[in-house]
Amino acid sequence: MKQLCNDKSNIFAKTNLPIYLKMKKVLSLLLVAGMATIVSCGPSAEEKAAAEKAIQDSIANVAQMQADSLAAVEMAAQEAAAAAEKMVADSIAAAAEAAASAKKPTAKTKPAAKPAPANDTRTEKVKEADKKVEGKFGKK
Repeated sequence: MKQLCNDKSNIFAKTNLPIYLKMKKVLSLLLVAGMATIVSCGPSAEEKAAAEKAIQDSIANVAQMQADSLAAVEMAAQEAAAAAEKMVADSIAAAAEAAASAKKPTAKTKPAAKPAPANDTRTEKVKEADKKVEGKFGKK
């Protein structure tokens, strides 16, 4: 080993240290440089602040959209109520106009006579079933 350290062509010959000690220093230097690189890869304070600002902006946008939605629903409800009031007023006006322009009939007309029922050829059980249905649901 001494011979390698004293050799003029060897790059480590100037310090008179054995090679294994020089390799430990180089390896330590590479490890420290690697650790510094890994540590520096994390987000900086500016990046963290920008991410927090983006989150706050997103929350503000959602709140604004919710407020806009509620305002639109309120406005639509007011418009619907106004339209309903206008329809009622129009209906009352139309009814009053129709009543004013209606003429009284001069002669009473008889209602049309109902046709005579056809001969019922159903069986008794069918008639009873029809009566039950009419009792539950009413006549047609």
